[in-house]
Amino acid sequence: MNRKILGRRYFGLAGFLAIGFTAAIGTAVTAPSAARAAATLPPVSEMMADRVMGDPKAPVTILDYSSMTCPHCAHFHTDILPKIKEAYIDTGKAKLIFRDFPFDQAALSASMLGHCAPAERYYPLTDVLFKSQSTWSRAADPTKALAQYGKLAGMSQDTIDACFANKELADAILNSRLTGQNQYKVEATPTFILNDGKVRIEGAQSFEEFSKAIDKLLK
Repeated sequence: MNRKILGRRYFGLAGFLAIGFTAAIGTAVTAPSAARAAATLPPVSEMMADRVMGDPKAPVTILDYSSMTCPHCAHFHTDILPKIKEAYIDTGKAKLIFRDFPFDQAALSASMLGHCAPAERYYPLTDVLFKSQSTWSRAADPTKALAQYGKLAGMSQDTIDACFANKELADAILNSRLTGQNQYKVEATPTFILNDGKVRIEGAQSFEEFSKAIDKLLK
């Protein structure tokens, strides 16, 4: 495997736990009370449900393990995914499911914001965050910068505050990442698992590479 083409490299779940969740999700946003958080957000199980792009019955499933602060992941979402969507997702041949694999504090916060958004706005918000990655990820306070994108997605400040304060959601995202590491041996982003591991694509690859892999599975 050519490590030069990979985005962000893996460091263990313990790294997040060591710095603590307060640091992991930022301290700029004042944490609301537990009652306020519960009143403004759906259950974590609902927020963590798979967001499927495309026909759920499509024969090819693409699991997209990405970190929201990974430049190669942003390249895939802004330049490669639109071509895959037009050729395979919109035609019912493939579906994509995004799986969070955060590598740093800002990525975890961005993942949390996406899951707190209404389900129908998940991919539009994810798309905007990848396109503006260089802006919010490099801000002095990434959490505060992310909040502005949450508002553009129709989320209230109360919802955003509750989202960033939700430790159960942060735990769920990190556990999902751990599942990807253990089940599919994901160690770097982006990593794409097609049809439960029949095909594996890693790093910054071209549309042609994805097309070849999907076509093989469609035969």
